[in-house]
Amino acid sequence: MKALVYYGSGKISWEDKPLPKIEHPADVIVQISKTTLCGTDLAILRGGVPDVQPGRTIGHEATGYVTEIGPAVQDLKVSDHVIIPCNTSCGRCEPCRKGLHSSCERGGWLLGHTIDGVQAEYARVPLADSSLFRIPDGVDEEAALMLADILPTGLEVGVKRAEVGLGDALVVIGAGPVGLATILAAEFYSPARIIAIDLDDNRLAKAREIGATDTINNKDGKAREKVMTLTEGRGADAVIEVIGNPATFQLAQEILATGGRMANIGIFHKSTELHNETLWTRNITLRMGVVDNSTVPVLLKMVQAGRLDPSSLVSHHFHINEILEAYEIFKNAAQEQAIKIVLSTDAAKKAGSNKVSNDNEFIRQIVERVLASL
Repeated sequence: MKALVYYGSGKISWEDKPLPKIEHPADVIVQISKTTLCGTDLAILRGGVPDVQPGRTIGHEATGYVTEIGPAVQDLKVSDHVIIPCNTSCGRCEPCRKGLHSSCERGGWLLGHTIDGVQAEYARVPLADSSLFRIPDGVDEEAALMLADILPTGLEVGVKRAEVGLGDALVVIGAGPVGLATILAAEFYSPARIIAIDLDDNRLAKAREIGATDTINNKDGKAREKVMTLTEGRGADAVIEVIGNPATFQLAQEILATGGRMANIGIFHKSTELHNETLWTRNITLRMGVVDNSTVPVLLKMVQAGRLDPSSLVSHHFHINEILEAYEIFKNAAQEQAIKIVLSTDAAKKAGSNKVSNDNEFIRQIVERVLASL
């Protein structure tokens, strides 16, 4: 099969690699149908995630078709059409029982991190029963792909942790893919204002298209003053920082209203300053974390009901064999007006014909298990 392999800072290759195999009883093998690129993949490419070793297949968001199941897998079958989320979880350890699936003692962020990921034609997914989500019939696959990471991140780490509510003034700092997904998710909670801040006019235009009431280009450094004007001097009830930069973290603190709530989605690579000396008298709340994908079933229902269309975030399409070109586009997102890039494999075109062979594979595995038990 073909896979995108990381070889150290700035070095990736689209090359042949052995097909993945079942390594643990709870594993499944998935034929990838669609996958996408993430800012975290760029961080890996820049050498910013040292846990990712050379030789690793990267990527942690995909959809596809189950082609093989391990002997302990009970809830999935060959030919199931599934979302592969960014995290895997066992569902049984203490963090999982608290709903903190990203902190699973057996799982968490494995794919494209400590095991081979999904920017490939096939992938092994551990802890499959409690990690994968079936895609209901009739749900657009690209919409489902957006639920592998960015929509749950925007909802769980951003909107819910900032306790966005009816009539709030919400500020989202960063209108990249996750920031835009956060705006989509925030609309379900009916804030009076959704103010998007970025440096890219194209992304701010997209923010207005999907629900932002106001947009601010902070090239002039006057975002604080503009937010205060829009909120009649009070500041924002909720601020969601998506970028992970000391300057945007500082801005988030400055525009937070008394009693305000701040959620931090952005990933910081070094410590930044928290102004306790001024924030404590304003009774603010600060929360941060990692997506747990616990909201995927609800989001799937919203997509199925026509209440949510995250496929609107897709800006570019490529065949997976063009993945190196896609990375160049994504690295120059501002110039290329790129938001979310979808890469499709031949499995997406052959889904109907694959089903028959996959069903036969499922029957073969059942026969083998019966014979092994005799």
